[in-house]
Amino acid sequence: MSPQIVLVGVSGAGKTTVGRLLASRLSVPFLDTDEDIEQAAGKPIPDIFVDDGEPAFRSMERAAVARALVEHDGVLALGGGSVMDASTRQRMVGHHVVFLDVGLTEAVARIGLNRDRPLLLANPRATLKRMIEERRPYYAEVATSTVNTSIRTPDEVVEAVLVGVR
Repeated sequence: MSPQIVLVGVSGAGKTTVGRLLASRLSVPFLDTDEDIEQAAGKPIPDIFVDDGEPAFRSMERAAVARALVEHDGVLALGGGSVMDASTRQRMVGHHVVFLDVGLTEAVARIGLNRDRPLLLANPRATLKRMIEERRPYYAEVATSTVNTSIRTPDEVVEAVLVGVR
């Protein structure tokens, strides 16, 4: 078993929104590893960061992604920072990975000052800019295709992803 499509990208790229739409279009299940982690931990990600620290979260994320890449057979959305882990990037080899790319202005507009994103609590715009710059090479490394979501509606992104899958 293996996901049909794996979505990667920073916060605000549209992974969850597009992932749900893609799964519906393909009549397959959708899984967001961040939601999987929250369910397993019994608390939201911001609480994991506060209570247990980022290293504990990243360990949980690594395990959730590894499990999903072998057990999930639908559309899979990964947390934005999951690609920072070399073992996770290696596990993505051979999968159809779509990098949902988004510009800073659009990402900020989409997520606003979202308090549910612990890495963006202090100076969200500057932090998101740094995260985009830091992570973009890793997204590009694992991607088999890239779709810019900045100027597209979710439905248009779904169409662009499906063109790359067919």
